[in-house]
Amino acid sequence: MTEQPARICILGGGFGGLYTALRLSQLPWEGTQKPEIVLVDKSDRFLFVPLLYELLTRELQSWEIAPPFAEILHNTGVRFCQGNVAGIDLEQQRVELQEGAEISYERLILALGGESPLDKVPGAASYAFPFRTLADAYRLEERLRVLEQSDKEKIRIAIVGGGYCGVELACKLADRLKERGRFRIIEQADKILRNSPEYNRETASKTLEAKGVWIDLETGVESIAADRISLIYKGTVDTIPVDIVLWTVGMQGSPLVRNLPLKQNQRGQLVTTPTLQAIDREEIFVLGDLSDCRDNEGQQVPPSAQAAFQQSDYAAWNVWASLTKRPMLPFRYQNLGEMLTLGTDSATYTGMGLQLDGQLAYLMRRLAYLYRMPGLEHQLKVGVSWISNPILELINPS
Repeated sequence: MTEQPARICILGGGFGGLYTALRLSQLPWEGTQKPEIVLVDKSDRFLFVPLLYELLTRELQSWEIAPPFAEILHNTGVRFCQGNVAGIDLEQQRVELQEGAEISYERLILALGGESPLDKVPGAASYAFPFRTLADAYRLEERLRVLEQSDKEKIRIAIVGGGYCGVELACKLADRLKERGRFRIIEQADKILRNSPEYNRETASKTLEAKGVWIDLETGVESIAADRISLIYKGTVDTIPVDIVLWTVGMQGSPLVRNLPLKQNQRGQLVTTPTLQAIDREEIFVLGDLSDCRDNEGQQVPPSAQAAFQQSDYAAWNVWASLTKRPMLPFRYQNLGEMLTLGTDSATYTGMGLQLDGQLAYLMRRLAYLYRMPGLEHQLKVGVSWISNPILELINPS
């Protein structure tokens, strides 16, 4: 009787999940050892999240940053399954999908990402716009289009959160709306980008000032309504009119994961060992936003695309090692620097002994992200597009 190959089930097709699947397909499996690799995601497309802002300024098209999984995984041996996860039976080692299918597994990789918590402030769930998914970008684009076509003299946008997403959104939208936009960043801390290198923070602050973006520090949000936001500053509530409220703060694990009997922190992230395994469940690996991980040197791993990209290599290797009776490797996080887009032709970069800003940093950011695009075929298509579009615009200016 032929022994069935092991099955590796990967939940979530973001940076952690997709790149783990691709790496697993490339590892040296011997004959009958080669497992079935199944990638599950609720969307039919991968999303290169760091470039999501470029859709708002029309610098990029959705096909460039959101290629279909079927296209990426073609000829890799990885099976893609589009579906919503309804439950995970840890004892039976089985994943249940809302669509009715069940997937058994020998190894489970949890890379479901996080969600924006919109239940902390009254009105946020109804009126605030999160910015994490392609659907979020489309929804915001539609709202912007309606406002741009209206007779409003000024379009007023409040951005809750002065972290990376808030600052990058403010810069991109300021370039899109120009003098017609009125922008306000609301940040609870005493400075924006509090976890950022000083050079990047200073460069971003100067850029925001030059673009006319107002920054409210040490300010909280009391409530949000359809056309206004109420802010709290030193015990005083001030209500101001708005057309759009963008919500960029906070991250929590999905309810599905929070209900699992696995060790987790207060935000619903699963605590892992340095080998990226869930505590007391060696068949389960966790990475990306869902992971509360300290690496081999004890440093806290940030919930970033860069970290998930690096974790995918280790997760794939350790799954392979666990199935082929080889030693696993503890994760070692390498901070390769931080890049921020600061508009349609500017960025800032700190890392690897370099401090850059302006167009050079913008070009470096583009090249770095092109290198990280999934699959050589997609890299080539996007690269050709990025090279040819400026030339075509010169030949046929609109």
